[in-house]
Amino acid sequence: MSRGRRAVVLSVSLAVLLVGGVTASAVVGQLAISPAEVVGSVLRAAGIRTAWAPDDSVIESTLWLIRFPRIAMGLAVGAALAVAGAVMQAIFGNPLAEPGVVGVSSGSALGASVAIVLGLTALGSGTIAVFAFAGGLLATLLVYAVSRANGRTEVVTLLLTGIAVNAFAGAGLAFLLFVADSGSREQIVFWQLGSLNGSRWQEVVIVAVVAAVGAVVAVILGRRYDLLALGERNARHLGVNVEALRIGSIVLVALLTGAAVAFVGIIAFVGLVVPHAVRMAIGPAHRPLVIASAFGGAALIVLADLLARSVVVGADLPIGLLTSLIGGPFFFFLLFRQRKRSGGWA
Repeated sequence: MSRGRRAVVLSVSLAVLLVGGVTASAVVGQLAISPAEVVGSVLRAAGIRTAWAPDDSVIESTLWLIRFPRIAMGLAVGAALAVAGAVMQAIFGNPLAEPGVVGVSSGSALGASVAIVLGLTALGSGTIAVFAFAGGLLATLLVYAVSRANGRTEVVTLLLTGIAVNAFAGAGLAFLLFVADSGSREQIVFWQLGSLNGSRWQEVVIVAVVAAVGAVVAVILGRRYDLLALGERNARHLGVNVEALRIGSIVLVALLTGAAVAFVGIIAFVGLVVPHAVRMAIGPAHRPLVIASAFGGAALIVLADLLARSVVVGADLPIGLLTSLIGGPFFFFLLFRQRKRSGGWA
């Protein structure tokens, strides 16, 4: 199958997954709501009267105060993490780079937890987002500085740095759990597990705006990422300011990851699985890669959240647990394939 036909198939598949996942997420729950009532409620909110609109105020409240914010948050978070992963893989030139693997997500969670323990949440929910962004930015800068050697990124150093950052962040979270009160302790545990439960429209707007702006910026930079893939020297000859591109991209990754982690906790491997799967399907060109990754990440999180709410009756499993179950084996597969190409594990 040609690359163009694969792109069409991927686009159709993502559209079906998104529509199906969003519809199923709105329908499935402890309160039975039909697809017709979901569509009728949305149309009524848009000013279109239909016979499908539910008359029960409980159904309306359930949709607009609980399920729709949760779905919208899943879409925004999935897109943000997938785009962040695609950008990290572009600037590091390595398909194993991902916010969770190299410690950016845990750094953001540590920053958010510091804000919680210090009681800075009283200043507003945006305070947590700011601290999460700062933690993610510091982690990304550290990974970038340590893994660079002789003008390129060392794969082994990248992974080892990620392990070190994750270990440090884990120790910091453990210390904060020790000194925090019971309320703050519950919130910190939430960061470690990841969940879309309790999402509010005010938070959704923040993450959605960051995800949309970040995706647009990444698409604009897509041509430069393509040139960077040719090698730093070639990219410089073609007019790319490589260091400025990398630093700007690092800030972009920290912003996307920090916004997502600040409100839903650590959700690992989305930025690893989605961009790599999309790259295998449509090729390495970064503009279509970023766009498809955004939709793919949104679909993955919505479907994973649907599974988290429905796999155990009456329970809401941490979504980070499910994404790790998917991403962990996929990460081992990528690592095995990369080692095999370099002559190891023969």
